[in-house]
This record gives sequence, C-alpha cells and structure tokens, in this order.
Amino acid sequence: MIELKNITKKYDEFIAVNNLNLSVEKGEIFGFIGPNGAGKTTTIKMMGGILAPTAGTVVIAGVRMDENPEKAKSKIGFIPDRPYLYEKLTGMEFLRFTADLYNVDEKAFFRKAEEKLSLFSLTDWPDELIEAYSHGMKQRLIMAAALIHDPEVIIVDEPTVGLDPAAVKMLKELFKQLAAEGVTIFMSTHTLKVAEDICGRIGIIRKGELIAAGTTEDLKRESHITDADLEQVFLSLTEEG
Repeated sequence: MIELKNITKKYDEFIAVNNLNLSVEKGEIFGFIGPNGAGKTTTIKMMGGILAPTAGTVVIAGVRMDENPEKAKSKIGFIPDRPYLYEKLTGMEFLRFTADLYNVDEKAFFRKAEEKLSLFSLTDWPDELIEAYSHGMKQRLIMAAALIHDPEVIIVDEPTVGLDPAAVKMLKELFKQLAAEGVTIFMSTHTLKVAEDICGRIGIIRKGELIAAGTTEDLKRESHITDADLEQVFLSLTEEG
C-alpha cells in the first residue's frame, strides 16, 4: 500500500533523507522512529505530497504521487504533529470543509461526522469555534477530519501529542481496529511504548538513512540485546560511534 523507492530530499548541500527504500503492506501498522532531526517528518511530508522528493518515487495504494497527486492524496488520511486549523470555523464546519475536499456525499457526511465526533469525544462541541478548543481537542478534531473520507492509508506524525491517557488508549485501539479492517497506518512517534504496543514492524532512521527495520524481535537481534525493551534497542542502534 505504501512504497518509497530511493527517496531523497536535499536542501542545498544538506541531505535530509538519503535514498530511503521502504514498503508497508495493506493492514499493517508501521512505526517510524528516530532521533530529532533524523528525517522522520520530512519523510512523512513527502509521503503525504506536501514536499516533493529531490529524487525517488512515492507510491500510495498503487498510485504514484508524482504522476497523479490528487488521486494518491485522496487515499490518504494525514494527521500532522501540530494541528493547523481554521479557528474561526466550528468543529462541524471544519469537518464539512474537509469532507468537501474529498467529495464525501452530503448524506454520508452527516452520518460520518456524528460517528467521528462521538469516537473522539467531541459531541458536546461541534458548534463551538475551534479557537475555543483545547490543544487536545484540536488534535482529536484533526484525527476526526483525517478519517472522514474512509482513507485506505493513514499517515500520522506524533499521534499522541497533547492527548490524555484515556485518549491515547482509545487511539491505540482505533488503529488496531482500522488495521484489522485493511487500513494501512504509517506512524512516526517518539513514544516508543506506543510503537512497541501496536506496530507490527518498526523502522529506525538516523541522519536521513534507514538503519534498521523489522519486528521488535528483529531489532533486538540486530542490536544484540535480546532481553532489552525497545528504548534500549533504539538507543543502542542510534548511538553515535
């Protein structure tokens, strides 16, 4: 469902992502971890069509992003690490705006909107201006909007930022349910416990290069510390020198 083929992103002489190759299957939850500045967000923005790669190809559900960006993006639910919203809209108006971008049928929209508002505990605030929402509520609204068109692929950057423990638990269960239904989830996170709990495979990026990918057990074997948790494995594989 997601294929990254020789993806590179350069800014003048600086190489943010270097020749990255990665494939994520239908119904898989893939975790993407790395130190600050490793290239995680740059990779995610290229996958979502926000940035164009300097070289290489992004393929979403069989559609090349460079050849048919609108079709590729229509298959994606994109959840950024920071919610950028039109704060003079109400929550419901923002969902309507997002649904229109994806040509969601009007009758289907109201059913989907009610479902998503309930799922993300926003049923008491659909007609409140977004500027009155807390950070956590804004993050939950972004997630509701990203799912309004039933995407085949979800790309999410730091999904637990601003969420309370109950919302984090709900989100993990939701991702597991969506994956079971065949939705592919690509998740960048610094919260290694979340990655360990729900991701079938995990990739580690350092200085723009993918240095390891596999199950938690695969990564433990590669780090030669099989009795460690993911945090210890991560530190072992990403340490300098």
